[in-house]
Amino acid sequence: MQPQDRARGTNTFENTRRAFLKQAVGAAGALFALRSSPAWPSAVAEPEATPDQLRQMRLVAEAYMRKYDVPGMAVSVARHGQLVYEQAFGFADRARGERLTTSHLFRIASVSKPITSVAVFTLVEQGRLALSETVFGPRGVLQNDFGHPPFLPHVESLRIEHLLTHTGGGWQNDGTDPMFRNSRMNHHDLIAWAVSRLPLRYPPGEHYAYSNFGYCVLGRAIEKVTRRPYADYVRDDVLADCGVRAMRIGGNTLAERSSEEVTYHGQGENPYDMNIRRMDSHGGWLASASDLVRFAVRVDGFSPERDILRPETIQAMITPTNANPSYAKGWEVNSLRNWWHSGSLPGTATIMVRTRSDLCWAALTNTRRQKSPMEGDLDALIWQMVGKVPQWQA
Repeated sequence: MQPQDRARGTNTFENTRRAFLKQAVGAAGALFALRSSPAWPSAVAEPEATPDQLRQMRLVAEAYMRKYDVPGMAVSVARHGQLVYEQAFGFADRARGERLTTSHLFRIASVSKPITSVAVFTLVEQGRLALSETVFGPRGVLQNDFGHPPFLPHVESLRIEHLLTHTGGGWQNDGTDPMFRNSRMNHHDLIAWAVSRLPLRYPPGEHYAYSNFGYCVLGRAIEKVTRRPYADYVRDDVLADCGVRAMRIGGNTLAERSSEEVTYHGQGENPYDMNIRRMDSHGGWLASASDLVRFAVRVDGFSPERDILRPETIQAMITPTNANPSYAKGWEVNSLRNWWHSGSLPGTATIMVRTRSDLCWAALTNTRRQKSPMEGDLDALIWQMVGKVPQWQA
């Protein structure tokens, strides 16, 4: 679930476009539905893609799916806050022949992190949480809920901002990632174990190290402040304000597959041997592509009267640190003023993007191929698809 270097981070859209054109073009089955629903903000009618442009978009999508043996992929695009494209390709469950629809839910993996970040910033706006607050110890947000002094070095120096920016000094996404160890532990036991057993490698604030565990801790901070389960607060006080109703935390096993959730297809991996529920605030959400776009257009900074956060709050959220100028607080960012986040788990590759040209989109798949450029190509794919419609001015 480590974000990868993206073409948007260093190159223009044209470079991304040329790189993607190296892929072959082919054909496969697709199912699509277009235009907005009543849940979308009212807006001046946006230009529609022509039938030929839709065909070109479908061809590049199907080429990607064939290249990486993707059973199903959902794509949603909004422009100026209005849905302009929504399409489902392939199968929700290939073995059973279940066709994918635009309402199917996918595990979104680390695309959960921007959602948690926005939840934190709603509490900051309410004066119930501050980025400068420490996390652990008697003066911290979580106080001594997960251990007692003396803590390991630097633990009591951790602040909310450090967790949001992955500058906590350790607990990173590598072979020691606490979130993929001790799978039978609940949140409390895992955090108490990690805080007492896994020393931080650097003083907080100095070093970037992508940390799923840090976002797990942020989920518990949200619970502490709101006195409500993390998922309940996010669903009722964040997502509902965005017109999103179907999102939920995923189950662990195939038998726990939610209503309208896709089946995940492993390519040498088992998608059903992870504790997804425990990943809630860093990688546990289920969503449709349009759910994510509904969320993105409400925090994109383009329409203050529509956004659920104030402009100055959004600016704080997307401002990176000196430790990593390409990562802000729950969002990857670049000098072109694009924001995004990618996600990856066994059986899942995802991305959500907000562009400087007032476009937001999401793409979700129900497989992944490790040790391949699949995830970077998913990013390039949607730029290429949107580029087929010049009137959208990507």
